[in-house]
Amino acid sequence: MALDDILKQVPIDDVAAKLGVSHDEAKAAVEQGGAVLLSGLARNASTSEGSSAIENALKRHEGSTGAKRVDDIDQNDGGKIVSHILGADEKKVTKKLNESKETAGIDFGKLLPILAPIVMGLIANATKSKDTGAGGKTQSGGGGLGDVIGGLLGGGSSSGGSGGIGDLLGGVLGGLFGKK
Repeated sequence: MALDDILKQVPIDDVAAKLGVSHDEAKAAVEQGGAVLLSGLARNASTSEGSSAIENALKRHEGSTGAKRVDDIDQNDGGKIVSHILGADEKKVTKKLNESKETAGIDFGKLLPILAPIVMGLIANATKSKDTGAGGKTQSGGGGLGDVIGGLLGGGSSSGGSGGIGDLLGGVLGGLFGKK
């Protein structure tokens, strides 16, 4: 599983229409926004409290799949997910993404709530399949959740021209998700 799996679940053309940008601009923004959400989840999953909270949230998203249209996505729920993932850094992260040269003109304040339920659904389904394969429950802070999130992050730039994701993540997340 990789970041490309998120792209397959997102109605890119509908996102482009909603944001008033081209298909390629929307795709680049979805890649960057998805990577930021995954990084935030990975950071949160690194503590037993954060991992437990994520696992509880994932239960609500099991079985969900991608949407055909943006209007099919519960963006209110998405906004809550983004707030939980990014916490106090939400405004700083969104501002930094909005200022990115690679995605000029994208309103990440609108995009992240669209992506968040899709990302959660993918992780929930991937984690559930790991659970059923192991015959048991994912342990809090244990490898199942971390492996799934890490797998999504690790496979992020297979589409050649998207090498900027790592650079963007470093720039956006550099000081924001550091140890406090």
